[in-house]
Amino acid sequence: MFESTVLFAATLIFLGSFVQTAIGFGLAIVAAPLLFQLSPQYVPAPICLVALVISLINAFKLRSSVSIGGLKSAIIGRVPGSLLGGYLLTVVSGATLSLWLGAMVLIAVGISALPYRLKPTPNRMLVAGFMSGVMGTSSSIGGPPMALLMQHEEAAKLRGNLSAFFVITSIMSLVILYFYGHFTIEHIQITLPLLPAGLLGYWLANKVVNNLPQSMVRVFALLLCLTSGVTAIYQGVTGF
Repeated sequence: MFESTVLFAATLIFLGSFVQTAIGFGLAIVAAPLLFQLSPQYVPAPICLVALVISLINAFKLRSSVSIGGLKSAIIGRVPGSLLGGYLLTVVSGATLSLWLGAMVLIAVGISALPYRLKPTPNRMLVAGFMSGVMGTSSSIGGPPMALLMQHEEAAKLRGNLSAFFVITSIMSLVILYFYGHFTIEHIQITLPLLPAGLLGYWLANKVVNNLPQSMVRVFALLLCLTSGVTAIYQGVTGF
């Protein structure tokens, strides 16, 4: 039974890593809902750990497309957002938190679908970073706010900047989760069997990523964000 659980968890991580490598985010959106059903221990710390490894590799590979200066406001916003996300884990029910996060994601998707094109200004990056912190630390799903704001960037720049952002912020979330008691040696132990699957997903995605047109990357990103929001609301309403 234990082996089948680990195998299923590794399969979800493989799929999530493939998506994250291909478009810059998505590991948690793909993997977190079902991983939580397998065991609540898988969310959020183990997913943050795998995301850190994959993001570190992606950021290094795409380092020429990374603009740390452009991410500064988002990183600053992520700090209070991560603190709030960690606090919410201790005081808010999972259902309430899921409903709230899902609603925020769907509102963001609706705004992004409007003809008006949002530019990633420093103030907007600050807000996106804050929302990413709340969502990423409380549920491991921190990609949608940043991805929605940066969706019109060139594909390599989008993937590179998101990866660099997630390297910094995954570490930030893990530190905060540790102090709130949600990141222990047990979480590291259950993450280790998942890392080979994550690396395999990364390797396979790199074989096909250059063939994805920019328009397809944007549509896929929006669909993932939409799926994330709907799933979160469903889980909040049903309690699953």
